[in-house]
Amino acid sequence: MSLFLDTYDVVVVGAGHAGSEAAAAAANMGSKTLLITMNLQNIAQMSCNPAMGGIAKGQIVREIDALGGYSGIVSDTSAIQFKMLNKSKGPAMWSPRVQSDRMRFAEDWRLLLEKTPNLDFYQDMVSGLLVENNKVVGVKTSLGIEVKAKSVVLTNGTFLNGLIHIGDKNFGGGRAGERAATGITEQLLEFGFDSGRMKTGTPPRVDGRSLDYSKMAEQPGDKNPEKFSYSDITKPLTNQRSCHMTYTSEQVHNLLREGFDRSPMFNGRIKSVGPRYCPSIEDKINRFADKDRHQLFVEPEGWNTVEVYVNGFSTSLPEDVQFKALRSVVGFENVKFFRPGYAIEYDYFPPTQLRHTLETKLIEGLYFAGQINGTTGYEEAASQGLMAGINASLKVQEKDPFTLQRDEAYIGVLIDDLITKGTEEPYRMFTSRAEYRTLLRQDNADIRLTPKGFKLGLASEKRLKRMEEKQEQSEKFVQFFRETSVTPEEANPVLEAKDSAHVKQQDKMFKLFARPNITIDDVRQFESVESYIQDNKLDSEVIEQTEIQVKYSGYIEKERNNADKLNRLEYVKIPEKFDYSQIKSMSMEAREKLKKIQPMSIAQASRISGVSPNDISVLLVYMGR
Repeated sequence: MSLFLDTYDVVVVGAGHAGSEAAAAAANMGSKTLLITMNLQNIAQMSCNPAMGGIAKGQIVREIDALGGYSGIVSDTSAIQFKMLNKSKGPAMWSPRVQSDRMRFAEDWRLLLEKTPNLDFYQDMVSGLLVENNKVVGVKTSLGIEVKAKSVVLTNGTFLNGLIHIGDKNFGGGRAGERAATGITEQLLEFGFDSGRMKTGTPPRVDGRSLDYSKMAEQPGDKNPEKFSYSDITKPLTNQRSCHMTYTSEQVHNLLREGFDRSPMFNGRIKSVGPRYCPSIEDKINRFADKDRHQLFVEPEGWNTVEVYVNGFSTSLPEDVQFKALRSVVGFENVKFFRPGYAIEYDYFPPTQLRHTLETKLIEGLYFAGQINGTTGYEEAASQGLMAGINASLKVQEKDPFTLQRDEAYIGVLIDDLITKGTEEPYRMFTSRAEYRTLLRQDNADIRLTPKGFKLGLASEKRLKRMEEKQEQSEKFVQFFRETSVTPEEANPVLEAKDSAHVKQQDKMFKLFARPNITIDDVRQFESVESYIQDNKLDSEVIEQTEIQVKYSGYIEKERNNADKLNRLEYVKIPEKFDYSQIKSMSMEAREKLKKIQPMSIAQASRISGVSPNDISVLLVYMGR
């Protein structure tokens, strides 16, 4: 008698952010799914900072939510603070972020997964894959149990041969207090995969009761907080917890330097590459030697716990050096440690070995998502998990794969960057990586992606109708501004208050509203505008969307036209296993890169580093274009 179904449609290995989204997506699409993890108590654990979102990452969480994933909902239900970052810049840069209750976040994720039909759970370590004729047929656990599966999603995080470093001590582990996963890397190498090593780090956790917050700068949440999810399941926060900010000093830096010879990063014990954009404190002191101080963000880990996360003090220095240096930080004079910071090295597999669906090129039905692909961050991992879960389910159901283009979502940018360019350091998403960021705003993720999520069976009909209603109301409101005129008598007092040029004759409101320094609050002073808002019961989402469409219509239209031009090359498909070696007039480097990446289209080929516009012209000629 078997512990499991005869054969699962999808087996997901690992229950971090990628694994949780993958399991939820596959199960919600009707696939019989099994989630296997080493510890069921640690589902969706926030291994590093207790926060979701941030610059570009907030856009990804909104996109996951619009497609029908769970990260946005859980971010809302477990939030203790909400902030919209970059509000002083244009809307393409606005990025939502929540401070989370770490324990509640993991609990809410687990309870959501347990309510998901078609989803089974099992606690064990997966030590190998079952493969027949280059096709995955299941997994094998450390207990010797074999589970048959039509597809497998690997989301191993930092657990593959994980090695934790604290000063001159090191020990195997996937994160603090948990063992590493072994067996999978070695087997994948036998199948012909390339692997590498990366590292990441985390700061000390300290006792908030031992800190003097009166010496720090308070960092409260937004006065009118929004939320992540577009669903009506969640509500904005009515009560929030503050974070605080303090700084390191030259004295702190000198104390830390004393331990550099015992740091695994400086004495050569760690040779792998760490995240450039989230460096350790010793890395910051070394790289930015001209700076005499660095910001530290003091973040509470929840509503009721006293545990505090010291954001900006990631380190693998010996614990006594960490403690001595941190006690010299203003407000930390009497600090007590819950645990020291540490660095962790782990295996990853260069993502150029994947297709856009995140299926591996070497083994059919095997998908990789999250840090196994060389990314860093919960949000990047969750979005890959969602896409891998969707595509594993679609493959089993013998349906067309689901991918997102670079002009459709940050998720599309992320995956295209990974499989086209690869990464030799932990990849983190930034707004600057997206060439169409005016189109990919956080405010319109539902308009961009909810119809796709509905078609997949992940976003509900209720959510689709809500989005369509918002879009229709916004379009009508924009039209109202185009059609409605305002007299100089009504307009000039408002314009004068904003030091904006007067009008001498009646003019359309759209023209006035489009002025850079005129806001929705200004035009609401016109009686007809306020009456329209009240009569049509417009909510803040519709009003914000309308303002963006009026003020940025020129930029949005220009970017859409550019995207449409380039997208024509996406439809020029390159035959699978195309023989590039026969194109002698192409550069040697281009031929090697194209042969390795095997791009699906001319557009993807043009984004490969080392492939020039001339190489693309030669390729087009060779293909009869």
